[in-house]
Amino acid sequence: MQKKWSIFFLCTSTWSSLALSKRIATKCSYSHLRKSHQRYFFSSTIHLGQVVSFNLSDIGEGISEVTVKEWYIKEGDKVNQFDSICEVQSDKASVTITSRFDGHIKKLYYEVDDTAKVGLPLVDIELFEEDSSSSDEQVDQVQDQLAAPAGGAQSEFFKLADKVLTTPAVRKIAAENNIKLIEVLGTGKDGRILKEDVYAYLEKRKLKEVEGITTLPPVESPKMPALDITVPVGKDRTEPIKGYKKAMVKTMTKSLSIPCFSYCDEIDLTNLVQMKEKFKSIAEEKGIKISFMPFFIKAASLALMEYPIINASVDEKCENLFYKSSHNIGIAMDTPQGLLVPNIKNVQNLSILQVASELNRLHDLGRKGSLNANDLSGGTFSLSNIGAIGGTYARPVILSPEVAIGAVGKIQALPRFDQNDHVVKRHIMQVSWTADHRVIDGATICRFSNLWKSYLEDPATMLLHLR
Repeated sequence: MQKKWSIFFLCTSTWSSLALSKRIATKCSYSHLRKSHQRYFFSSTIHLGQVVSFNLSDIGEGISEVTVKEWYIKEGDKVNQFDSICEVQSDKASVTITSRFDGHIKKLYYEVDDTAKVGLPLVDIELFEEDSSSSDEQVDQVQDQLAAPAGGAQSEFFKLADKVLTTPAVRKIAAENNIKLIEVLGTGKDGRILKEDVYAYLEKRKLKEVEGITTLPPVESPKMPALDITVPVGKDRTEPIKGYKKAMVKTMTKSLSIPCFSYCDEIDLTNLVQMKEKFKSIAEEKGIKISFMPFFIKAASLALMEYPIINASVDEKCENLFYKSSHNIGIAMDTPQGLLVPNIKNVQNLSILQVASELNRLHDLGRKGSLNANDLSGGTFSLSNIGAIGGTYARPVILSPEVAIGAVGKIQALPRFDQNDHVVKRHIMQVSWTADHRVIDGATICRFSNLWKSYLEDPATMLLHLR
């Protein structure tokens, strides 16, 4: 009997509890219906559905893993499409990964500074229930995009994950209108893209569609037929260095071992040009072809009288300096045999016409290849007329054992100022000197050049020094 009463009270108690629970639930339901015109925010109003894994896509260029540098979300956070999730770094670039789904973050697979593998899950996202009906299609579409192979230097991964400063609302507008935010110019702070920027981009795009503006394909230039560069145009040949060229190799090799310096100056030859024209007819009557070179040679001889060290020579060990009494001035010539430097003997005893006559003789012999050993030896000082070919400046190489050489350039008609500051036409020539710095200092070559220059700029002064 006592056991029956116990069962009765247990059943009664259970039934009462169930009834009480039913009444409470009914009351809450009625209360909710009475207050349905009021708005409340409950976390339970967002219904979650399928959980998808967001995989790290193939970055391309042979990269198989990256380092997670920073997370912009944490587990439980809500994310929308195009919201930044994290920043990863490879050995070639840093990229911000953006979400391709709307939902809540369920799981982070890596910590900061962890190594993430390409193709493995990066985060798990639980999609909103309203999107779950199309979640399979959405996931497939996104995975296809992210798994697309890289093209060129940048893969589709970089296009989807470009870091853009903007708000989720702007990203939503861009997604609805199929706009790539990377193409929109941001006018906000630090380049942030505003809503106005997206609308302006839309207006421009519509205007292009209305006007029918299209980008024309690049015009391909006509292709030239390929040349066969494998067929030789001639035969290679070997020529031994001998004769004058062999002597030149020996002399120039020795000359370039001399420590030397160069000095350049400008000379006004206007007066000499006028004088030469007067002497031209006189020289022709004697059968002599006269040029500017005989004047240069004779002026050098007169200057050597004042500076005999320029006309000296040294031995191989540079232990002795030999002053030469004869002015055997060499003239560098371009001949069929190559560069030759015959010299005019004893210029100090010759007139300008005699120098011109001897110069003509050496030129004729040089063209014929008939210069003898006496013409090519015994020089004490040399001049090179590069202006005959067209040069302006040069750095001549000393002809050892001589200690100095000069190079004159072409004569040019150039504007210059006269004493009244008027621009006048003058005939200008450049001269370059090279001297052996072991025995000649800069001041000496400069004074020698100034004296030589004075004779040429005022040819009449040479008359005072002629013997």
